[in-house]
Amino acid sequence: MSGSIGTTQTATNANTARATTTTGIGSDFNTFLTLLTTQLQNQDPTNAMDANQMTQQLVQFATVEQQIKVNTNLERLLSVEQGNQLVSAAPLMGRVVEVESDRLSLQGGQAQLRLPAAGDARRAMITVMDSSGRALRSAEVALGNAPASWSWDGRDAGGTQQNDGAYRFSVSGIRADGTTTTLNAGVLARATAVDRSGGEVRLSLGALSVNFDKLRGLAAN
Repeated sequence: MSGSIGTTQTATNANTARATTTTGIGSDFNTFLTLLTTQLQNQDPTNAMDANQMTQQLVQFATVEQQIKVNTNLERLLSVEQGNQLVSAAPLMGRVVEVESDRLSLQGGQAQLRLPAAGDARRAMITVMDSSGRALRSAEVALGNAPASWSWDGRDAGGTQQNDGAYRFSVSGIRADGTTTTLNAGVLARATAVDRSGGEVRLSLGALSVNFDKLRGLAAN
């Protein structure tokens, strides 16, 4: 009878350990040890748990514990870094900056691109498009010995003024023999806001919003 009571009590203790609500990996680890100890106490002596298996379980749980701690620390560091980016972006407000984007920002009826110096490409073909991909304006520009800016007055090919906003664009380089090549152009626009949302710090340039890491430089105001 006493053996049955002892077994019942042990099972009750094990169930209580399983049902214990824990917060944090440390509490989970203590619960794991309690369950493991209970299992060892009630194992069949003729079929005992292999010591290597028990060691592997302990190592695996400890590894998971350390990984969670590392992830938590990384999240904290990321949050601190994003806070620093917000502070760093404050002096940019109202200034013209250069960013990497596939859209340009039409602000006050003006938009600008930064074109690279001539190299393999001698000229640049620029096309500005609306949200549906329809070409609004195209221009062929000669590239010089130094980077230069190209301005769009916000008018389409027919002279109709477009509303301020973010417009898609493409730039391709034209070699001396008329063949085309890829050409990278930066977007110049005035910074208007910065915010942190969705785990990212984003810089607003009018209607254009880009990740803070897309910032490439400051233009002379």
